Amino acid sequence: MTTKIVISGKRKSAVARAFLKEGSGKITINKRDHLNLQLFDRLKIEEPLRIAKQVLDNLNFDVDIRVSGGGEKGQIEAARLALAKAIVEFSKSEKLVKAYTNYDRNLLVADVRRKEAYKPGDSKARKKRQSSKR
Repeated sequence: MTTKIVISGKRKSAVARAFLKEGSGKITINKRDHLNLQLFDRLKIEEPLRIAKQVLDNLNFDVDIRVSGGGEKGQIEAARLALAKAIVEFSKSEKLVKAYTNYDRNLLVADVRRKEAYKPGDSKARKKRQSSKR
């Protein structure tokens, strides 16, 4: 029986869906191998994998991540969250959850901060225009 897991992750307005199934350890993001990403983006994606390799015996799964919306870095963060959550769901390891939480809580918990809304009659969210009463 092949295991199939679908998990989503969000960051700002980017949404990532990770499709995990048993395999050889290949990770693709929007149908591209994760090794073709820029250096820091690739390292961000590999963080959950490196921690999982230390805690678990084998990583015998393939992950296909599809990301839409948001910017480049938001998409990477969303993909990282979805990947970590999918690995935890696949392994069902409490030890791995502890390791992820100790390293970076945002590997398992979405960052819910959003851009603040503009205020009525102004073009910005916070800072008001200066005025002099002369």
